[in-house]
Amino acid sequence: MNNPFPFSFNEKRYHTFNYYLKTRYHQKVAKVILDGGFTCPNRDGSKGSGGCIFCSEKGSGDSNLAAKEDVMTQYLRNREVMIRKWPDTLFIPYFQSFTNTYGPLEKIRSLVDPFVRLDEAVEIAISTRCDCLEDETIAYLDSVAAQKPLWLELGLQTSNDRVGEILNRQYSFSDLVSALEKLKDTHIKVCIHVMNGLPFETKEDMLKTVKDIAHLPFDGIKIHMLHIIRNTTLAKMNEIEAYELISRDDYIDLVVRQLEELRPEVIVQRLTGDPIREDLIAPQWLLKKVTILNDIDKRMRELDTWQGKNYEQ
Repeated sequence: MNNPFPFSFNEKRYHTFNYYLKTRYHQKVAKVILDGGFTCPNRDGSKGSGGCIFCSEKGSGDSNLAAKEDVMTQYLRNREVMIRKWPDTLFIPYFQSFTNTYGPLEKIRSLVDPFVRLDEAVEIAISTRCDCLEDETIAYLDSVAAQKPLWLELGLQTSNDRVGEILNRQYSFSDLVSALEKLKDTHIKVCIHVMNGLPFETKEDMLKTVKDIAHLPFDGIKIHMLHIIRNTTLAKMNEIEAYELISRDDYIDLVVRQLEELRPEVIVQRLTGDPIREDLIAPQWLLKKVTILNDIDKRMRELDTWQGKNYEQ
């Protein structure tokens, strides 16, 4: 069975981030996670408190080994771990924790500018929210992206605003659409985060989220499975009423269907998360990331399908 998918140099039938990086830089490129010391408007009382119900106290930056240090110290310490694994490596500084455009432009500039000047940092990634992109911030990030590829990672999770309210997200799907409209004529690359297994969503609801974004102007996607981790609002809610999380097999089938709806050019940065074992409550099958990815590949070959198969211009 031949692989009909063009953006692949192996058996993958979707456009992996690894393919994008290796065809561009021709060597290993690794993300180095950073904490810029930001918060979120649904944490500090601006729009709400407590943050999204699935988010940890570290704002998803749980694996950062040096989170309390200044960002350049964080970069150097976390970089060293990767160099021991991959000596000949280039890097992407990744501002991961909380909302990294929620603050004064002067602060954002002071954190980002040093990496613009750092040759081994070939790209920059910034995680944020669609409702925290002031015009002056977009203009600055566009000027950076004109010098060095820059990704804005926008958390959506779901296009269902009713479920978004349950998540305590405090923005709407239309807010994402508006942000993409403002970003589409810039040099900035956009990666959208989607989450499967959210409370009160069916698999068809999860598929609809990808269908809803399929024709919007964005460059990459991360697809995650909801996981319940300790010391989160979701974990406390789960103690009261246990959610029936989707099974591993259902997740694999769903991801394959979601990939079929995407443009072939969209770069798939993730198809599953990396929960920390000690913090994970459920589902435990997420700890075997490699086998999940292998079985997604296997399912796509069995079905003779590929990313974009159902995408219509």
